[in-house]
Amino acid sequence: MSTTDKELRVGMVGYAFMGAAHSQAWRTVNRVFDLPTRARMALICGRDTGKVADAADRLGWEAYTTDWRDLINRDDIDVIDVCTPGDSHAEIALAALAAGKHVLCEKPLANTVEEARAMTAAAEVARAAGVRSMCGFNYRRVPAVTMMRQLVADGRLGVIRHVRATYLQDWIVDPQFPLVWRLQKDRAGSGALGDIGAHIIDLTQFVTGQRISGVSAVTETFVKERPLPAESSGLAATVDGSAAPTGPVTVDDAAVFVARLDGGALATYEASRFATGRKNALRVEINGSLGSVVFDLERLNELEFYDATRPSAEQGFSRILVTEGEHPYMSAWWPPGHIIGYEHSFTHEMRDFIEAVATGVDPTPSFADALQVQLVLDAVARSAELGSSWTEVEPALTAATV
Repeated sequence: MSTTDKELRVGMVGYAFMGAAHSQAWRTVNRVFDLPTRARMALICGRDTGKVADAADRLGWEAYTTDWRDLINRDDIDVIDVCTPGDSHAEIALAALAAGKHVLCEKPLANTVEEARAMTAAAEVARAAGVRSMCGFNYRRVPAVTMMRQLVADGRLGVIRHVRATYLQDWIVDPQFPLVWRLQKDRAGSGALGDIGAHIIDLTQFVTGQRISGVSAVTETFVKERPLPAESSGLAATVDGSAAPTGPVTVDDAAVFVARLDGGALATYEASRFATGRKNALRVEINGSLGSVVFDLERLNELEFYDATRPSAEQGFSRILVTEGEHPYMSAWWPPGHIIGYEHSFTHEMRDFIEAVATGVDPTPSFADALQVQLVLDAVARSAELGSSWTEVEPALTAATV
């Protein structure tokens, strides 16, 4: 590896929504955290010369290229950050790992289980040579979510009995919204299931320390034909004219499933991009024998906590404002009560990744963790195809750490 003691030179592929979010985090992380190694925003990659040149200037990258292979072949790049649609994750990550580059890959890890298995196997081989890899499930890094996990791990909820998770959006409710890449199976792998369902699968397994072992699912595509876009960036697009040609939507618009976790808990999951009025509504509730805890992304600085061990006259859900210096990650930010936002989860992600690489520790979630999520997504899709029949989650070849 060419990593220096003083900087970690980053090459990023992609500059749209996730590319902008990652760029903001790379720009910020050195300035708020005391890190053993600094991140350097060396090179950004995109297919369109004009757009990637503009992105490099706007987002703070030193240089740009239009071929991701340039990043991988350069000796002065240490990290490859993959922020592309899912159909290119495997090719880029496999090449980067083979070249000895550390890899941060956006979620879901791949479009298929086969690709995810290959990426996990490659990560294990690279790991033996000191090359690190991580999948970007950023919601793990929201301080309230990390504290939620701590409450469960400390036994404050007792035996976990119920998990209730929803992730609701409405950005494609309009049937005239164009056929962007996120609505095409060959590009995205799946629809709401992989795009936002993957988040709540990972988040609940992370918080509870339990894995989903089996599912019964239904999926639905409400709008099956959409106008072809004149220009698209994934979450936004334009259409030329009212009589634009159409194409088939080949992914799910919504997925609902019940699940059993390997620790015995029963769980329900709902992921939809057709929940009218819901913009980015992720909510998780955990019920245990000694208490309950609730997280709502639209109030991401807070937890609701119910302690059933208190005297009955004092019981009730209490609000915990997760902004104290002793709360996870918060010592780097503002005085108590001064809230943080969505973008901070990515800054925390980069902080953890840099520290892991610099200290020779395997970061989490690993590719093995992400493979396990991919196996749950696959079980949900198979169950839906089989009329909601109970479907066991296939075992991963490599143990995940959750």
